Amino acid sequence: MSKARLVITAVTVEKRPVSEVARSYGVARSWVYALLERYAAEGEAAFEPRSRRPKRSPNATAPETVELIVALRKDLAGQGLDAGPQTICWHLEHRHRIRVSAATVSRTLARQALVTPDPAKRPKSSYLRFAASMPNECWQSDFTHYPLANGTDTEILTWIDDHSRYVLSLTAHTRVTGPDVLAAFRAAAAAHGAPASTLTDIQDGCVGGVPDVVRPAV
Repeated sequence: MSKARLVITAVTVEKRPVSEVARSYGVARSWVYALLERYAAEGEAAFEPRSRRPKRSPNATAPETVELIVALRKDLAGQGLDAGPQTICWHLEHRHRIRVSAATVSRTLARQALVTPDPAKRPKSSYLRFAASMPNECWQSDFTHYPLANGTDTEILTWIDDHSRYVLSLTAHTRVTGPDVLAAFRAAAAAHGAPASTLTDIQDGCVGGVPDVVRPAV
């Protein structure tokens, strides 16, 4: 459940004062009023998170430069010459007196579908960890192989809260099975409350369907 939904529900359903709700959730009163206005105008759509993308981008590459980058790419490639970002940058600077970075050229070529991004060269920003916005919004489960001193392989099953990365359950098994995952989930839910959703890539019969299996039983 999003914080926006909690705030709006506290004011409209629970009839709590705006000042009290703002203090309880650590937000500004002006934001609470803005949410209420949005809810009155949009209804349920007010609960959805808003894009943080700026409306304008003063540093965006000029359309004329984008067209020139595309034209150079096609011209160089058509002649069988190197048409990489560094080469295009050289032509832009020496033939057109335009200086841009190779990264800008790479992004432009990718946006124009002139190159296929290499998964092995993903930007570091794509590896930012996922974090749920509220406790119990999403739990995640996985297991890790751990060899014992005598060579026996074991599997350590973990359930964590994706909001705080708090370990909700940590159990060791000879081999993780569907019933093991279900039992660990139910024990964690009994201790911490049921989550709104779960996420797991464990594949072992019914284990891949943990969310569908456990929800009716909690």
